[in-house]
Amino acid sequence: MIQPRRIAYQGEPGSNSHAVCEREFPYLESVPCASFEDAFAAVERTDDDGPSADLALIPIDNSLAGRVSDIHHFLPTSGLHIVGEHFHRIRFSLLGVPGASIDQLRTVHSHVHALGQCRNVIRELGLEPVISGDTAGAAREVAEAADPTMAAISPPLAASIYGLDVLREDIEDEDHNTTRFVVLSREFIVPPRGSGPMVTSFIFNVRNIPAALYKALGGFATNGINMTKLESYMVGGKFAATQFLSEVDGHPEDPGLKLALDELRFFTTDVKILGVYPASPERH
Repeated sequence: MIQPRRIAYQGEPGSNSHAVCEREFPYLESVPCASFEDAFAAVERTDDDGPSADLALIPIDNSLAGRVSDIHHFLPTSGLHIVGEHFHRIRFSLLGVPGASIDQLRTVHSHVHALGQCRNVIRELGLEPVISGDTAGAAREVAEAADPTMAAISPPLAASIYGLDVLREDIEDEDHNTTRFVVLSREFIVPPRGSGPMVTSFIFNVRNIPAALYKALGGFATNGINMTKLESYMVGGKFAATQFLSEVDGHPEDPGLKLALDELRFFTTDVKILGVYPASPERH
């Protein structure tokens, strides 16, 4: 296994993704990327000096917003593998330029999802929401404008990076707002069976015939396998949803899961395991 040195993430410095990189991988250089596609490409790309990044940290699900749809389109064709997962409680702060007070504020800037997740404080303070491309980018924009009437809704880390004051902490409407991140690698790293609770992620296509999905999934029920995710996607521009992303508890070498996957392959096509990785202690 190549010793990782750099980890790519989508967003600007100070974003939630950056905060998870700093917390979980403090020994790696964090590499910001403008888009999810760029973060994937940073790990996929190789040259004489090696890949631009050894790992990528990508959000895949949020407890309020649901799945991060773009990721599920990139994963099947990326050639990357899931090697870990981390959960991050999303916390937002109201940030302003040094010396600004809440009663001076007129506008608040952030990503559209963050604005939607902090409606109560926006309504309470009578602020005009302004959409930015990124929560940390909103903090940078407010710092650059040096306007005391502008505020940003951003992760707390952004305040120290961009030299802003925290005017109010924990302003999100819900205290259970949590994002699940997965760690991607070019190497297909499978931990040994018996080394702790595992998660197996995979995709598959079903034949477009009656009861195809029912038959395909029957082996998981009969073998006592807990399926924690099943999501469908259109393939090739067709409206018949025939591709599925699934996650189950267990290791592919566990007898029950091995039998269930064998039965799945009998009723489906293009079964591809995306990753086998330790279940995060925060999963439950």
